[in-house]
Amino acid sequence: MVHSQMHVPGQRRRKLSAFGAVFVTAIGGVGFAAAVTAAPAHAAVPAPPAGFTLTWSDDFSGPANTGLDTGTWKYDTGPGSSFGTGEIETMTNSTANVYQDGAGHLVLKAIHTGTDPSSGWTSGRVETQAATFGAPAGGVVRMESVIQQPNVTTANGAGYWPAFWMLGEPLRRGVSWPGSGEVDILEDINGRSSVFGTLHCGVNPGGPCNESSGIGSGEHACLGCQTGFHDYAVEIDRSASPEEIRWYLDGNNYFTLPASRVDTATWANAVDHPFFVIYDLAMGGGFPSAFGGGPTTSTVSGGTMVIDSVAVYNKGPGSGGGTNIAQGKTATTSSVTGNNTAAMAVDGSTGTRWESAQGVDPQWITVDLGQSYNITSVNLNWEAAAAKSFQLQTSQDNTSWTSIYSTTTGAGGDQTLAVSGTGRYLRMYGTQRTTPYGYSLWELGAQGTPGGGGGTSSLLSQGKTATASSVTGNNTAALAVDGSTGTRWESAQGVDPQWLQVDLGGTRAIDKVVLNWETAAAKSYLIQTSDDGSTWTTLYTTTTSTGGVQTLNITGRGRYVRMNGTARTTQYGYSLWEFQVFGS
Repeated sequence: MVHSQMHVPGQRRRKLSAFGAVFVTAIGGVGFAAAVTAAPAHAAVPAPPAGFTLTWSDDFSGPANTGLDTGTWKYDTGPGSSFGTGEIETMTNSTANVYQDGAGHLVLKAIHTGTDPSSGWTSGRVETQAATFGAPAGGVVRMESVIQQPNVTTANGAGYWPAFWMLGEPLRRGVSWPGSGEVDILEDINGRSSVFGTLHCGVNPGGPCNESSGIGSGEHACLGCQTGFHDYAVEIDRSASPEEIRWYLDGNNYFTLPASRVDTATWANAVDHPFFVIYDLAMGGGFPSAFGGGPTTSTVSGGTMVIDSVAVYNKGPGSGGGTNIAQGKTATTSSVTGNNTAAMAVDGSTGTRWESAQGVDPQWITVDLGQSYNITSVNLNWEAAAAKSFQLQTSQDNTSWTSIYSTTTGAGGDQTLAVSGTGRYLRMYGTQRTTPYGYSLWELGAQGTPGGGGGTSSLLSQGKTATASSVTGNNTAALAVDGSTGTRWESAQGVDPQWLQVDLGGTRAIDKVVLNWETAAAKSYLIQTSDDGSTWTTLYTTTTSTGGVQTLNITGRGRYVRMNGTARTTQYGYSLWEFQVFGS
């Protein structure tokens, strides 16, 4: 069988199912592939598999009946009818539907009120704020979660639709589904004790990936999945030739999909980039309907999807091979403590380290790669004194910087980050520490391919005159074009629309805009140009922005460039650390 999960910007679409496969082993009146045995629940995040390092994890250790940390997780709320797949629940952020149980679990709970089984359902859906989980060129990424499916059966579980999946980061930048990529790691429906794995790619409908069905594993038995914890994982392997995706249930590889199944461009667009992780417990819709429908009058209320842990692991290019383009190169820093110089972070030894001055923000370390590279992966091996908030930035001239990664929830450790950026210079720019001390890196590594000389495009906006519709406090417009990610513009709170514009001093050809949002970001905004500051032309528009660092490749001309915000992500205003305009 094959099926689909859809996610359309602005509508939070989820899944629409279609099927067609033959099963060989009958269990309970339906056909399955070979069954697997149950895995015990884990008290902590599983250890990295051989050759992998832990990139990020969550074991949901919050107090009982508390919600999630919204710095790490984002609630997707609203009626299931808006997801485009026939779901009938309403997703909420209430602890009645989404909560930590105090025993190291995240619980998504579907609750029914009333007497009509086709209405009155609430449930939960959450996704990671970070969209940075992927495999660098030549490397491997593994997404893994220990989960107990809802404890229902085919007799009382019609309509239940639990899922653990991920969507391509380009979706958050306006690239349409399914071209932006989707990998479904776990889906089950109607209490069938099974698992489906699927890749969505290409175009919808039809196309090389048979959308909206996608390319899938078919149904595989998972006996005891409703009554015990099982380990669900997927690996994207970009070291294989051809590249491939592998699906695992309790450590058993039950489906492998090689890149050769589709054309090169379709695969690259769907797979060769970072992802973000999603959990949800839907009720009703196309997928359950394909197996008899539901909910019905026999469907029980209160079924729960219980998540014990989630983890992302990475294996570097060539698994310890690959070329570290930063090793042995010239490194400089904002400061040094003792003999822990910048060079020690690029010497290939995890027994030496760079350490910045203590108790001072911001701090940075820059590596001159010697020539321009298309950078696909950066490794940060932190000593205990790590960065909580930092950016990875690139530059062609060591003066004008572009952010290619940003986080405010860094936890240290050994991080391998899938990125996409071009430059001769690579910088870790730390703005907040995890300890009272400084910033300290055992090693800073990078992978990439030569190229991307930068052309004639340059940063046009830095230091130019900026104005805004309003200002809060001392956070003036000029602070968004001063080249510092430690200062920001902030508009008046609670008022739409608001705008920030920069005068480039003359009409310029514009090819890129980078917005580095503070938490108070725009959900809906336009990028506009003007020759006179009065008549505006729109070059870009979105209604589904999620903030962070956004790089927009656009084409236009103008003397003035404006971010015109029309809806906010918070109850506050609009706030930008930096507003950068590139062109010639």
